[in-house]
Amino acid sequence: MTTARPEITSVLKNRFGFDRFLPLQEEIVSNVLAGNDSLVLMPTGGGKSLCYQLPALCQDGYTMVVSPLIALMKDQVDGLQANGIPAAFVNSTLTPQENEGVLTSAAQGEVKILYVAPERLATPRFRNFMESAGPSLIAIDEAHCISEWGHDFRPDYRNLKNVRDLLPGVPVIALTATATERVRGDIASQLRIESGKSFVSSFNRPNLSYTVKPKLRSFGSLVELVDRHKDESAIIYCFSRKETEALAADLVSVGISAAPYHAGLDNPVRRATQDKFIKDEISVIVATIAFGMGIDKPDVRLVVHYNLPKTVEAYYQETGRAGRDGLPSECVLFYTFGDKVKQDFFINQIEDLDERNHAAEKLAKMVDYCELRSCRRQFMLNYFGEEWVPESGGDDCGGCDVCLAVKEEFDATEIAQKILSAIIRTGERFGIKYVADVLRGSNAKRIRELQHDQLTVHGIASESSDSELREMFGLLQDEGLVAVSLGEYHTVSVTAAGRALLTERTTLKLARMPQSAEVPSSREPRDGSRSKNLEYDRELFALLRGLRKQIAQERNVPAFVIFGDVSLREMAYYFPNDHDLFGTITGVGTAKLDQFADRFISLISEYCEEHDLSPRPKVGGRLRKPGKKRARSALSRSLTETKRLFAEGFSVDEISSERGFGAQTILSHLEKIGRADADFNLEPLLPSPERITAIESVLRSNENGYLAPIKEELGDDYSYEEIRIVRLQMEREIEGPE
Repeated sequence: MTTARPEITSVLKNRFGFDRFLPLQEEIVSNVLAGNDSLVLMPTGGGKSLCYQLPALCQDGYTMVVSPLIALMKDQVDGLQANGIPAAFVNSTLTPQENEGVLTSAAQGEVKILYVAPERLATPRFRNFMESAGPSLIAIDEAHCISEWGHDFRPDYRNLKNVRDLLPGVPVIALTATATERVRGDIASQLRIESGKSFVSSFNRPNLSYTVKPKLRSFGSLVELVDRHKDESAIIYCFSRKETEALAADLVSVGISAAPYHAGLDNPVRRATQDKFIKDEISVIVATIAFGMGIDKPDVRLVVHYNLPKTVEAYYQETGRAGRDGLPSECVLFYTFGDKVKQDFFINQIEDLDERNHAAEKLAKMVDYCELRSCRRQFMLNYFGEEWVPESGGDDCGGCDVCLAVKEEFDATEIAQKILSAIIRTGERFGIKYVADVLRGSNAKRIRELQHDQLTVHGIASESSDSELREMFGLLQDEGLVAVSLGEYHTVSVTAAGRALLTERTTLKLARMPQSAEVPSSREPRDGSRSKNLEYDRELFALLRGLRKQIAQERNVPAFVIFGDVSLREMAYYFPNDHDLFGTITGVGTAKLDQFADRFISLISEYCEEHDLSPRPKVGGRLRKPGKKRARSALSRSLTETKRLFAEGFSVDEISSERGFGAQTILSHLEKIGRADADFNLEPLLPSPERITAIESVLRSNENGYLAPIKEELGDDYSYEEIRIVRLQMEREIEGPE
């Protein structure tokens, strides 16, 4: 007899303790309860398990969950039982007698959710069990394992075809966190659920930040990362069992609570290590990919890949073990091209040609991710067929090292000429690695055989590292100066634009992330100022973005070359109104201070004047308490000292030397004094009468009062300081004595 189905929202609250569904969950549950097949793609932490666990409680019989994660089965069963839900599992960790007892209980209706490993589906005993006491729903977790195109193909999953033949009327829900469109189609075909409904949630994990660091001095960088997440859980993935043990020992030697985990350890040791990690008795697990799929720990704050993953799918899934509770967490990958070469060795051992080529293609995509100069989040989402639409507009995801880094502009003319020449001299028929080896002066056998060691370009870039040259190849490709073929060997060639650069010998300026850039953190921003959490002035920020865009257009460069958003947010919070304060803003180096400070300071000063705001300087790493501007009759101690020296006849340069401030800062002081003190004599600061007349004329013709267009109209021969002094004098004449 069929019992009445309770309201699913009531079950959600009463059995699982949730007041509302996560995105797509309610639609999926309703589709399952309607007896329809379902294909669910939902990122880790998105609530996949509830999509079959809740329906199991709303209908007769039991739900059979096929999962390759034996380690996770017990955790999930324990969790369900804690919620008062009768659940059990059958797998190799139980004795035959124990497994038999579970099947008996399920047949008698004493189990609502039964977890099984895929290999058990092929056993005669289990097939007999299903024929006599079949489930009302089949849930297939980690469904990508059924596809040969997936990153984690499991042959035992092919047994699921036979289960569908055995139980043709039972609905199926297939769930995975990682699957390309090709893999999704293969899953549907293999499970014969093409007519079912697909639910594809966003692959975006906005709480995760993604960073790729060069594998240089990596242990020191790793220790800094772990220290930044002190007393928080972290997973570090390594390539080999030997490396996990060595790295864990090194971490322990510097006082970090860490332990290794790999398939070569005895089962009791692995289980004990996993249990300690889940219970926070150790904070860091150093593991091979054998670890993680069975871990449902929600508060992992850091996932590090110490070596190159084999596929983007595997990387996405492994990084997905961070921040399952939705709180900010970090994902960092240490990259060197040498790791790719190491992976190539194992790929070349694969006998099947198609399988070998497929593995090579997957690895190439992972290398592309590591060598990106554009948003990593966008790349990852596009890989899974999802279009990236940033909420804030533009291409900045605000959560990867590329988007958060302050780019630096450099003169790439010489190294570009060397690279372009080497590509041409070697015949434009080799890949990046070969050309880079020639440039670095390698004496490899093939280079000698082809007599490329006799070329004039051989060794002309010996001072550059392999990673630096590979980055330059990518930058030149972005500029359209070199092209990479889509064939099997990815040969590089010089485009018409590249040849023109060589023949015309024009200067080439490029922008890149600084080699010494710190790792951005979703919890502690790279600059240490917690700029992500600053309550910055959004109106001023919008104005600053507009000015940044204007300057970028004038220079025909991307906006980030001028300043990143982190810099603008700080400007819109600290209100730096002189060169000294502006120099403390993240991303403001000497060159940018010289090039852009005046225009940004002018805009900020005018905004603060209009809104009666004062600067918030960084003092000793802490912020001075913000507030309204001081009463105009009261000068700070610093301004009073500048005023005294000026009154005694010291010149601006002399005051600058005496006080240790830049001349522009002293001029800014004197302007502030002039605004605060109506009796302060501005005459010594004013330019010649001819220049005053020219400045006044332009000031009168610009009603909005912004200095940037005034400065642009007057030309480079006029400074912002003299324009401001003349403007102040004009204001005094209009206002008269107060």
